[in-house]
Amino acid sequence: MSDDEEITYVRKQKTIHYGSLEDQERIRLSSLTATDSDGEPKAIGGNINVSNEYFDLENAMSKDRQALLEEFERKKKARHVQVSTDDDEVKKNLRKLGQAICLFGEGPAERRNRLRELLSRVGEDVVAKKPEEEKEKRQQIKDQDTTWYHEGPPSLLDARLFMAEYSLLKAHFRLKSLREEASIPESTLTARLQDLHKYTTSLSIYCSQIGDTRPISYCRFSPNSQYIATSSWSGLCKLWSVPDCTLVKTFRGHNCNVCSITFNPHACSTGNVLDLASCASDGSVKLWSMNSEKEEPIADLEGHAPFRVSRTDFHPSGRFLGTCCFDNSWRLWDLEQAEEVLHQEGHCKAVYCMSFQCDGSIVATGGLDAFGRVWDLRTGRCIMFMEGHLKSIYSIDFSPNGYQMATGSEDNTCRIWDVRKRACLYTIPAHMNLVSGLRYQPDGHFIVTSSYDNTIKIWANKTWQMLKTLSGHDNKIMGVDISPDSKYIASSSYDRTFKLWAPEYTT
Repeated sequence: MSDDEEITYVRKQKTIHYGSLEDQERIRLSSLTATDSDGEPKAIGGNINVSNEYFDLENAMSKDRQALLEEFERKKKARHVQVSTDDDEVKKNLRKLGQAICLFGEGPAERRNRLRELLSRVGEDVVAKKPEEEKEKRQQIKDQDTTWYHEGPPSLLDARLFMAEYSLLKAHFRLKSLREEASIPESTLTARLQDLHKYTTSLSIYCSQIGDTRPISYCRFSPNSQYIATSSWSGLCKLWSVPDCTLVKTFRGHNCNVCSITFNPHACSTGNVLDLASCASDGSVKLWSMNSEKEEPIADLEGHAPFRVSRTDFHPSGRFLGTCCFDNSWRLWDLEQAEEVLHQEGHCKAVYCMSFQCDGSIVATGGLDAFGRVWDLRTGRCIMFMEGHLKSIYSIDFSPNGYQMATGSEDNTCRIWDVRKRACLYTIPAHMNLVSGLRYQPDGHFIVTSSYDNTIKIWANKTWQMLKTLSGHDNKIMGVDISPDSKYIASSSYDRTFKLWAPEYTT
């Protein structure tokens, strides 16, 4: 094409549309959309689906706008929050809020700003409320540790008066004997120690008897040392002669594991009807008579069920019976009036063991809460709190001197306590497993302990040195006792046997 030729321009005609373009586009799309057999819309041109849903842009923008406004309000509030300029006070407040008192590379100014930001979120009064909440928590803990005393029946007053008169007379004779013992010459005491050493070193198995088809849970000597009573997990309690271990009588009445059986201090005496008491894991406590021709109990003490009763112990007078219950309390029963005169709480877990002092004025209890308590039976007050064991206390016994006692625990130790000082005198690392039982020798010269490590150990009083280890049981030992005449030591075991230990020269 040359430059001389003229270029002709064609003007494009304008297209005029009538109506809304949106309506025409909707009509066009509907014509392109086919309907399948299920009546669902289907796109003809490939996999392009057309949705009629619309994103609500205004709502999304309003949420973002609201968040920004809240952030501006928070920052405005943070500028008015009063924060101390003392860095120690800032750290203290951060600690109260449960935050780190210092971050890496953070200075006092940044720490102060961080505290201001936190207070703007949670409120300025949170720091002031924290001490009040801590004070309330401390008060609640203090209230839980408070010893509560139940109002007793009128019969409790008679019982307390009786025990006060009884204990005064017994204490008089006990103190008199202690004064006489203090005046004994040194040579005589040395001779006694030599005899004690000879006695302990010559101990060996004197008799072994299969007591039941189930483990033997407990054993106790009679006051005259002529009998030994055993309790079993089969529900049977049996009476055996000493020292030949011949079965004398079987007591039937429990339907589950029997936890313990104890003799009345006046058992085997003429005219005495009540000789033994036993308890079981179903909460039953039964009283037995040795002279009865029947094998059934003569009476039942009801009120413990469904909680387990782990131990029973007679008051030295023989009139009262103490029971340890798994409802975190211990009970005192007046056997003459045939009623419960005291229901005492004080432990935060189950009470497992108890022991009356020889005077009958106080009683010591040990619980699964690892604490022990000494109670004055004449006033009802807790006069001593024994704290030191790391685990549950399973055995406790008073010394014949009346002011010392020993406790055995699941922490494998035995602790010696003094009521006069209200403190622990000595801790014996006794065994390799929990201490299941312990008993003072009737004269108080030594202590016998039993353990789940299948051994029995004898410890000298005052020095607390181990004198002898007795091995012979095939399984854990569940109980131990010393005869009142100090001739025999009895042990009951999980291996279904009980054994008598005596010096080789015993005749």
